[in-house]
Amino acid sequence: MFAKPKKDFFSKVRQFFVGKPRSLSDQSLMHNISLVAFFAWVGLGADGLSSSCYGPPEAFLVLQQHYYLGIFVALASALTIFIISSSYSQIIEIFPQGGGGYLVASNLLSPKLGMLAGCALLIDYVLTITVSIASGADAIFSFLPAELIPYKIVFAVAILFILILMNMRGARESVIPLVPIFLIFVISHVFAIVYAIVTHAMMLPEVARATSADVAVSSSQLGFLGMILLVLRAYSMGAGTYTGIEAVSNGLPILREPRVKTGKRTMLYMALSLSFMVVGLMIAYLLYRVEPVAGKTLNAVVFGKMTAGWGSWGIYFVLITLISEAAILFVAAQAGFLDGPRVLANMAVDGWAPKRFAILSDRLVTENGVLIMGFSALIMMLATQGSVAFLIVLYSINVFITFMLSQTGMVKHWWQERNKVKGWIRKITVNGIGLIFTVFILISVSVIKFNEGGWITFVITGTLVLISLAIKNEYKNVDKMIQKLEDKIMGPEQPYPDFIPPTETGIFDPKAKTAVFFVKNFNGIGAQTVSTVMHSFRGVFKNVLFVQFGLINSSNLSHMQDVKIKIKREVNQYVDLMKRNGYHSEGFCLTGTDTVDETSGFVSTILKSFPNAVFFGGQVVFPRETAFSRLMHNYTLFAIQRRLFSKGISFFVVPVQL
Repeated sequence: MFAKPKKDFFSKVRQFFVGKPRSLSDQSLMHNISLVAFFAWVGLGADGLSSSCYGPPEAFLVLQQHYYLGIFVALASALTIFIISSSYSQIIEIFPQGGGGYLVASNLLSPKLGMLAGCALLIDYVLTITVSIASGADAIFSFLPAELIPYKIVFAVAILFILILMNMRGARESVIPLVPIFLIFVISHVFAIVYAIVTHAMMLPEVARATSADVAVSSSQLGFLGMILLVLRAYSMGAGTYTGIEAVSNGLPILREPRVKTGKRTMLYMALSLSFMVVGLMIAYLLYRVEPVAGKTLNAVVFGKMTAGWGSWGIYFVLITLISEAAILFVAAQAGFLDGPRVLANMAVDGWAPKRFAILSDRLVTENGVLIMGFSALIMMLATQGSVAFLIVLYSINVFITFMLSQTGMVKHWWQERNKVKGWIRKITVNGIGLIFTVFILISVSVIKFNEGGWITFVITGTLVLISLAIKNEYKNVDKMIQKLEDKIMGPEQPYPDFIPPTETGIFDPKAKTAVFFVKNFNGIGAQTVSTVMHSFRGVFKNVLFVQFGLINSSNLSHMQDVKIKIKREVNQYVDLMKRNGYHSEGFCLTGTDTVDETSGFVSTILKSFPNAVFFGGQVVFPRETAFSRLMHNYTLFAIQRRLFSKGISFFVVPVQL
């Protein structure tokens, strides 16, 4: 359709690592970049499943010598997994476009509470990446000589950069290579749990009696209330177990159609696999009477005891199983890269984050979002030196802020819709129980861990909230100024600008002077730009062309046809306006993910048909420009101007004062 700019060396290097651009005209595009339930379970479910590496051990260690009480903690944890998963399956039905806690809170509570949920989620996903990679690095370096420990951070940073590159290629490409790792983890752990239970089948009655005895002893030593509080504390400290459950509802846009069905199936896979792992590992801890060993994880201890009589085969099994744990933790970081940019893009579309974070790259991923998540995780990794214990505290609190807001919004929704929805009592009960559980865990973790770094979570989240409010306020002020311009130029008294007609009408000459306007929407800014040029170059131009570009971003990727219809309708309004004033006028509609590349490339096509074309675009000028406003607003026209100048083509930027 138009000449493509020649790739420079850096573009070729980028394409080598990231991959070739995707074509928006490809009819199978959404099929090729979306994930079926199984791959979604790998890419999004790994975050939840990997929490079995640190959630159950954290809960079990709180019980100390009362470890038979772990049965109750395990059952409560499994119940919580199914309650939260069921509630998010209901969220998937209501919000099939995805967004998770951010969209739920924004639509069902208020935009500001939605922004709070979004900020908590962004920090959560940064910490998902950081915790997962740091935990995986700990597991890997536990097998290596002690003198290599100082290089652990270097190793973690290297893994982080590899994942950034993989995610720049797209969701499907970043997930498929991880499937074997995921399957090894699942198979090895399922085998270990089943082996532990089968080989101790004759001991299960004894376990039941020991549990009953432990309840009696604990009740006598701590009192009944003290025993209940101990179980509740252990249950709360295992909060990391539930941290990845929301990933599926946030990642719906990358799932295969029908998304609701795929999303609910993925959620079921996650709930079943995670609850099996949690309960199974807790039972294994009991059966082998596991106690903590310095320098080893609780899982390493139980696998070591389990294979004590296997000889060399046992060593290999433990090695493979623990390496698979490290690998699944690296896979779990994918949830942060897949869902974090999606939440950021949703917030950008709503004006809570800079608009550029909603823009897709030519690989159809929110490249800016991937980079901001990756480099934020890098900062967090270096600042904490990869301390998993500290990171998990920050992690859990933000997760449950979002959980609480999501459940509150859903409870409100079912109550308001009680006269319209069948089975609303069952639905509100599911979300109501989820709300009670999440509020309890949030308060417990916040109080218990406040002085151990929990307060830092509230400081970071509060700071991000203030930044989001400042961004929203900036966009609101600009919208007000643009509306004033609209009212002035296109109000009822002056519906459209009038132009001086050309000296010769009715004669079309493509070689005559032609004004080409790059416009965005049919609005006051575009009308003012055309009016300024036509009055300034009085009688010069005989032909007037309009080029409108429809930017494909994260919010409209699956609705590209609607974007094309919209820009065609708007560019035709410009064309009709100029025809009424006696000019020959045509309109051109482009769509893509990069305004600069697509529009500057199309110039060559225009010049072939209209060799005497001159190019114009309108740029709003703010009353007071600051570094903050420059960050918030897109100066695409200047980038187009630089691109065309390098080809010797004149492009005039017309200032439009707000």
